[in-house]
Amino acid sequence: MNDSSSQTPTADLDVLVIGGGLSGLYTLYRMRGLGLKAHAYEAGSGLGGTWFWNRYPGCRCDIESLEYSYSFSPELEQDWHWPERYGTQPQILEYIEHVADRFDLRKDVTLNTRVQTASFDSTANLWTITIDTGETVSAPYLVMATGNLSTPRVPDFPGLDGFKGDFYHTGLWPHEGVDFTGQRVAVIGTGSSGVQSIPHIAEQAKHLHVFQRTANFILPAHNRPMDPEHEREHKASYRDRRKAAYDTPFGIAGYPPPTRSALEATPEEREAAFAAKWAAGGTISYLYSYTDLLLNEEANETAAEFVRARIRETVNDPRTAELLCPTDHPIGTKRLILDTNYYETFNRDNVTLVDARSAPIEAITPAGIRTSEATYEFDAIVFATGFDAMTGAMKEIDIRADTGAEIQSKWADGPHTYLGIMMAGFPNLFMVTGPQSPGVKSNMAVSIEQHVNFISDCLEYMQKAGHTRIEPTQEAEDRWGRYNDEVANATLYPKANSWYMGANIPGKPRIFMPYVGGVHTYNRICQDIVAKGYEGFTMSRPKTPASAQAVGTTP
Repeated sequence: MNDSSSQTPTADLDVLVIGGGLSGLYTLYRMRGLGLKAHAYEAGSGLGGTWFWNRYPGCRCDIESLEYSYSFSPELEQDWHWPERYGTQPQILEYIEHVADRFDLRKDVTLNTRVQTASFDSTANLWTITIDTGETVSAPYLVMATGNLSTPRVPDFPGLDGFKGDFYHTGLWPHEGVDFTGQRVAVIGTGSSGVQSIPHIAEQAKHLHVFQRTANFILPAHNRPMDPEHEREHKASYRDRRKAAYDTPFGIAGYPPPTRSALEATPEEREAAFAAKWAAGGTISYLYSYTDLLLNEEANETAAEFVRARIRETVNDPRTAELLCPTDHPIGTKRLILDTNYYETFNRDNVTLVDARSAPIEAITPAGIRTSEATYEFDAIVFATGFDAMTGAMKEIDIRADTGAEIQSKWADGPHTYLGIMMAGFPNLFMVTGPQSPGVKSNMAVSIEQHVNFISDCLEYMQKAGHTRIEPTQEAEDRWGRYNDEVANATLYPKANSWYMGANIPGKPRIFMPYVGGVHTYNRICQDIVAKGYEGFTMSRPKTPASAQAVGTTP
């Protein structure tokens, strides 16, 4: 590492990687394959990214285990055994650690290291990061593998610092776990982490109050131990399945695409179709019932009302059931959540649902919570309040180039990217599953690999062509932004105040951030861009001092 007082940066590496989760580790693997010296810097004390931090009770992936995994090694996918249909946090973390050990990636990761700044020197053609020790590290290329859900948000409620009990955020859960036995507990938030943790907390707590501002659509997971015959059949066709995933909207193969509108079916046919999907479990299957569930409000309402009917059947108290029925957004426009005994939990005598929309939380008191209508006393509060999604982790780092570009002003009115992979004004900076890419609206494992492969192939192309700098044009970035908006506005997604829109963060610009045209369309666009010689990008070999290294020069 260089001393921060150095006047002229020199390259320590070929590629700097920020993040030690699924995307950071795969980036290291691919860079090594190119003969490049890459190193990752991770804020946590262990590998895993989101699966390292999110240890709340019930934490589980909502993509089936056999699909939510790396595809780059046929031997790995055949050898690894997933115990359940949907992997738990400990199982997924064990898998990630196994991958790191199997491919000897740990030696290229520095843990307990938070990156504070990243600056590009156009003369030296180098990115230099400053870490929390004050040390600096430089390389021609910077890969942001910082994740989409990695900046936990605790609401700024008045009085929180004066609370006499304990409080937790699901995204920063204590590694030793929490025992709520005999305690009066509040959970604020009913997104994915709230829905997953609430049934488990209810089993321990003396009494649990769930503060719900917005009801969400929740589908059954029907999780179960992995069926050996199913695993055998899946692994026998793994290669074909992996390839087919890139030709699907969500990056998951095995679901026959729908062929007709929900409005073309009779009520009886729709009921049977939705019931079959409900019985099978999973979110993708349900949205695949008909062609227009995310395009037409009338069609969407048929799917939404089916779910509301199941809620009313499950929850005994009619008033509680109605509060749990979402009515303010089309189904699927907020993140669909998988459920294991969530609705049944509200039939317990020790669980109370609080309508935080009609009676908002006004303050945290020393003894608990005060709403506009009542006061409550608690021993512990759990904030299941989500993240500053998609842009938060990037904006936590002071990223700037000496040409004047800097991330805070660049994204002041929302993210601006080309493909969700690069930004105009920031040469040689790549993002893995950045905003305006399919990322969070897909099987993240597929999108991570697709992005890292694109980046790796791009650097290999540059090596062969003798280029050492790449940057998207402003025109290409603007065009991609307009296209991203057009695709989103042709769907029902913008009708929900979701974290896809930044709606959970006060003051955050309201702009729909993910690309929702599907993995299949996005992948074809990327392939076409490459086929046209990386259309929309400019590549060059700038004049650099002798101290600066070009790609591929490090052993």
